[in-house]
Formats: sequence, structure tokens, C-alpha cells
Amino acid sequence: MRKSLSTSLSMLVLLCASLAVVAPQVQAQTSTKKTAKKAVKKPAAKAAPAEVDDGEDEGTPDVKTSLTVDYKCELGNKLTIFTNAEDDKHIALRWGTTLRRLTRVPTTTGANRFENRKYGLLWIGIPAKGILLDSKTGHQLANECKSAEQETRPADAPVDPAHSL
Repeated sequence: MRKSLSTSLSMLVLLCASLAVVAPQVQAQTSTKKTAKKAVKKPAAKAAPAEVDDGEDEGTPDVKTSLTVDYKCELGNKLTIFTNAEDDKHIALRWGTTLRRLTRVPTTTGANRFENRKYGLLWIGIPAKGILLDSKTGHQLANECKSAEQETRPADAPVDPAHSL
């Protein structure tokens, strides 16, 4: 019994000694990892690029020579879209008292999609109606928006998608 107690005691001493040597190394590695993580996080947060602003959404659009289409939406909302024959990549949209320039976003569905990322406006026009969304919050601003032409067109009449703005 004495031998097993002596062996157990020496193993315990050995274990404590090895822990005394290993513990500071583990602690140093852990603190180095924590500092490294902090150092990595800070520059990454500073270096994270903001949205690319190409300036296309800036300024008030010139609508003097534009074709104007008024839309009546559900809940009494109204908006106006201004288009130019020379520029099919942009529209101007008046929502309330503000006039914003929106840029065409390509789609595979054939819908007309225009967006102003800076202000979070997204206009989607299909032959039957249009919808205005706030892309920053994901809420609808105006739905069931129809021009005078869309209101008088029968529901089953064929529509030219090029004229569905």
C-alpha cells in the first residue's frame, strides 16, 4: 500500500509540475489569440467598404423634357414617373414632394426594375401595375400603382412589356 501511495503521490507531483509549466504557456497563447482577434476585428471594421456610390443617385433630375406618367396607387397614394427616350437606363420618380433619380437594374423576368440605393427606393413595373418599395427597411411604400392606361386596359388584353413603365 505504501508503494502505491508513493507512486500516486509522485504522479500527482509530476502532474502539478507539468501543469505549472503548461498553464502559463496556454494562458499566453490564449491572451495572444484574444489580442490577435481584437486586432483583426478593428482593422476589418474600419476597412469594410461602404456602398459604392457612383454619384448616379445624386442631385435633382432634370425633368423639363421628360415624358410624364402619373400613377394612382391603393390607399390614395400617388406618384409620378418621368422618362426620357434618350436614356432608358434611368427614370425620375416623384413620391410625395421628393424627386429622385433611379437606375435600371437588369432582371430575367422582363419586369422594369429601377433603384436608388442611397435613398432606398425601388420601383418595379409590370404590365398590370407597379409597386414602390423601401429597400432599406423592406416595406411597401405604394402598391397596386396604375397609370391611366393600365386602369382602362382590360385584364386579359395583351401588353407590350417595353411600354409597361
